[in-house]
Amino acid sequence: MPGQTLCKGNIMDKVLLIAGLLVLAFTLVLLVKRYDTRTVLIGSGIVLCLISLAPLNAFEAFSTRMTTGALVQSICSSMGFAFVMKYTQCDLHLVKLLTRSMKQLGLFLIPVAVLVTFFISIAIPSAAGVSAAVGATLIPLLIASRIHPAIAAGAVITGTIGATLNPGIAHNAQIAGIANQKIIDFVIYHLPLSASVMAAGAVSLTLVAVLKKETRLTPEQMLIAQEMPQKNAQSGADISQIVVKPLWALAPFVPVILLLLSSFNLLGETKLNVPAAMILGALYALLVTRCNPKHITTEFFNGMGSSYANILGIIIAAAVFIEGLKACGLMDSFISLLIHQPDIARWGGSIGPFLMGVVTGTGDATAFAFNEAVTPSASKFGFLPENLGAGVMYAACLGRNMSPLAGATIVCAGLACVNPIEVVKRTAPGMIVSVLGIALIWMGIA
Repeated sequence: MPGQTLCKGNIMDKVLLIAGLLVLAFTLVLLVKRYDTRTVLIGSGIVLCLISLAPLNAFEAFSTRMTTGALVQSICSSMGFAFVMKYTQCDLHLVKLLTRSMKQLGLFLIPVAVLVTFFISIAIPSAAGVSAAVGATLIPLLIASRIHPAIAAGAVITGTIGATLNPGIAHNAQIAGIANQKIIDFVIYHLPLSASVMAAGAVSLTLVAVLKKETRLTPEQMLIAQEMPQKNAQSGADISQIVVKPLWALAPFVPVILLLLSSFNLLGETKLNVPAAMILGALYALLVTRCNPKHITTEFFNGMGSSYANILGIIIAAAVFIEGLKACGLMDSFISLLIHQPDIARWGGSIGPFLMGVVTGTGDATAFAFNEAVTPSASKFGFLPENLGAGVMYAACLGRNMSPLAGATIVCAGLACVNPIEVVKRTAPGMIVSVLGIALIWMGIA
């Protein structure tokens, strides 16, 4: 009977939704327990497709995402360029150029340290990498200025938000594709948000230092503050012997400059994409440093391979997981809920990735999954895709910056010889204020 068939169909749909929710909950538990992100997401996606009697959907999602042209090109070429900058030490010349002549700033050394890290992060978009490079110079400088070591570490961590302005990071490529924008146009779109978050973090950290009276510590107080023995501190790059060469220091910014010039039609008819800009940047580094071309080429391709394994791997895994959520009907139900309750997107897209970032030390998996699944339908519940996507991206980064498990936090805490928890206590107010601002203000922009 038609009625009985419809009833059975409804029961099966409900069973699938319940099963999907259970798998989703189990997935979140495994991610919180820090099991390998790619393994968890791919495994959960396959299980969801199997219980939905659509096992091939998972493999189709895997093969489709692994060959997404624009995403692969942008991410792999950017990481290849980052490896070249590390090999040629152009990144260290940039760090030393921007950090000299800062010793006499006093209290203002804290926000200036955040600002310097912010600008360097645009060119070196790895939070842990830039923390090691910049922290090796800035953290001892702040400590020598009698600023609490945990505040010194927090200043570097806060500034790593600048990486969001690098056109080659995976989130920019993903969201720009969803919003049908050029990557550089999307970067310019969310630049005000990046600057606001950085400023909020810098002001908050400075206020914390003043209120806790941690700006003019005595030698005895400094020894007490540095809980960890010096031998356990992680060493950063040694740049004390480097004589700054301005042309070398310029190299990390060459791709960004070229993309901006192309975006504003200042290169005539020439239109550069991200891979072209990254290759030109690597060639510039080759010319000014006169390194072995074979070694630079090798480093570039090593970086490309690393990015595919570690960055694109998460994106591919997230796509498989989302396909599983679609197969069991959970994604359609969630989209329907967002259409009728738009405020859930506002808070789910900000607090969700933020909390996952705090708990796991990286909010990337949550941000990738949310933007893959929900952001394409943003217009249906009153959001611009670029607006919602940027909010999710920044929330994830803020959560990472407030996590004691994040690589950048561990590196900076090691350089400052303090417990990561002490660093997080001082960065937390700025991160919380910023994520609330994203939910209440940025997500309200239509």
